[in-house]
This record gives sequence, C-alpha cells and structure tokens, in this order.
Amino acid sequence: MSNELKRGLEGVLVAESDLSYIDGSVGKLVYRGYAIEDLAREASYEEVLYLLWHGELPTREELTEFEARLAEERHVDDDVLETIAVLAEADEEPMAALRTAVSMLSAYEPEPDADPEDLDATLRQGRRITAKIPTILAAFDRVRQGEEPIEPDESLSYAGNFLYMLTGVEPDAVAEETFDMALTLHADHGLNASTFTAMVIGSTMADIYSAVTGGIGALSGSLHGGANEDVMRTLREVDASSKDPLQWAKDAREEGRRIPGFGHRVYEVKDPRAVILEEKLRDLSASNGDDTWLEYTTTIESYLEDEGLTEKGIAPNVDFYSGSVYDHLGIPMDMFTPIFAMARAGGWIAHVLEYQEDNRLIRPRARYTGPQDAEFVPIDER
Repeated sequence: MSNELKRGLEGVLVAESDLSYIDGSVGKLVYRGYAIEDLAREASYEEVLYLLWHGELPTREELTEFEARLAEERHVDDDVLETIAVLAEADEEPMAALRTAVSMLSAYEPEPDADPEDLDATLRQGRRITAKIPTILAAFDRVRQGEEPIEPDESLSYAGNFLYMLTGVEPDAVAEETFDMALTLHADHGLNASTFTAMVIGSTMADIYSAVTGGIGALSGSLHGGANEDVMRTLREVDASSKDPLQWAKDAREEGRRIPGFGHRVYEVKDPRAVILEEKLRDLSASNGDDTWLEYTTTIESYLEDEGLTEKGIAPNVDFYSGSVYDHLGIPMDMFTPIFAMARAGGWIAHVLEYQEDNRLIRPRARYTGPQDAEFVPIDER
C-alpha cells in the first residue's frame, strides 16, 4: 500500500463515473457525453435531471411524465413551513435554514421504511427533495421579508415556478430561460467537495435525506459555495467607489487584493459555464436596460487578461458571472449559494445512486504522527 500523502485527496481517484467529465486545459464540461453548451442552450433543467438520473435524454412523452411527477411533489408540509418561518424570524442564514428543512423533510417521507438498497425508492425520495427545495427557499425568503409564502404552481417549469414563488410575479421568457440555464450549468461538476460528501454518506447506506443534507453542509463553506456572493460584493464596491471599473481593478491589483471569481482547481482557461452566463448577462442587461454589472465584469476581465493572469491559468470561473445574473433576476445575494444547492442537489442524488450500484464504504486512512508509547498516569497523580 502506498504511504504517499495526498492532502485534500489531490489527484486521487476514488470512483468511476459516467455523469460528468471536465477537461480543464481546454474548458470542456460534459454531462453523460453531452456538451454543457448544448444542454444549457437546448435542454431544460428537467431534461438534464432526467439525463443525470436515468442515463439518457427523455423523449417528449417521458419528459412530460417526468415534469408532472416533479411538479406534483413541490408542496411542503405545513410543519416544515412553520419551522422555516421560525428560522427566518430568528435571522438564520439561508443555507443553514435549507439544511434544517431538508433534514426535516424525511419525517414526512411517504416511503419511510424503504430499503436503502432499493435504488428506485431512493430515486423517488431524491425527486421529492429536489422538487421541494425551491419551495423551501422561496418560503424562507418571503417570510423574512414580511410576506406570505406562495404556493407552488404546477403549471410552471421548475425554474419559472421558483422565480414566481420568490417574487410573486411570473417571470418573463428571458428571465425564466436564463435561470433555467443557470440551474443546468450548476447541476453537476465531478467529485467536488459537496458531491464527495454526499457520496461518502451514501456509501454508508444512509438515506438520501442524510446525503443531501451533508452536501448542503459542505457547500455552505466559504471555500466551496459562496464565491458568487463575494463577486457581487466586489461589484457593489466598485459601484460605490465612483471609480471607473478599470481604475478600480488597477488599484486593487496594486494593493495586492485578490479579485474573486478568478481561478479554479480544475480549469486552466475560462470556465465554459462563465462563457454561457456572460451571454445571458448580456441578454438580461439588454432586456431591462441596465448594463452596469456587464460593464464592470467585462472591463475587469479584460484588464486581468491583459495583465497576463489567463496565461498563468487564472481565468474567470462560473461565479464571476452568476452573481450578476442572479442580481438581475431580483434574487437576494445571500440566496445565491442556496440556489447553487438547489441546482446541485440533482447531481448529488445522481452520484449517490451511481455509487450505490456497486457500493463500497468509503473509508480512507490518515498517517499517524502522534506518540505511540505514552505512559498512562492515573488522574489523582497527574
């Protein structure tokens, strides 16, 4: 057995997967062989969920049935909604509220005694979780704004229904399409920290509620989710400074500041998801007549590119543009990471199901560096 230490499991292979593939050297991302560009622009988020969970794109008939089943699971039990209200009134963080609510959903699971090895039952439970997360998040935000939660509308798409429940207004075509694309772009991304966390939990044959709750916990950390919030804070700082964005970027570099939204553990070039979201930011800016964030982001990106950062493998990642897109859609900044969780839950579930098909408990080892021959001293003699 190799005794080589790999901190952070850097470069360590722990599983085989058919779900997503990343080539960071050229900015390539595929889900089950399909280019992310094609899926984001041509498929709905529901189609992508079907692809991740069932291994192939659905026919029209299969998609219609899948959408209907997902939509009818959107309603959340009143007890869960009451807990969400308590958390909102206590000024709980949205990710913590989501973690608590998803864990609580298991108490109202219609198949509570399902065998963990019954993967069909696990998938049904995962579908319920995925369907209810938008309802949980929208209800939480509305309560803390002093508004009543809005019942889900089964006639709307997954993306459209969330924006409707959040704002009380059905989104226009540009907003719905943009948010749907953002969900697709965040649905899966290899064995990132939150996906691996969910897989470790799934490998113990714990239920899928535990796995998704664990994924939410991992995503809440500042080194994983939340970078788009940092980008948004930066753009607002630029706006408040009254400086030209180019001058602001130059000053930030001279001060030795790190500009968020650049660099990725996998990508050496511009994240393909950032390319797509930049396009949608342009569409949203044209739609509502406000190109402030577009001007700031593109100016900063161009400056850093001229400074040679991209030549060093430090290029825009998905977070550099997603925050601006969400802001245009009227989504509060502290809801950005919970929306990441909403999208990524489908990927977590897919990875757990895939791993459990040939399950082996994930149990790594640590290199022991402590003493081995310590002499025990009774407590009264210490």
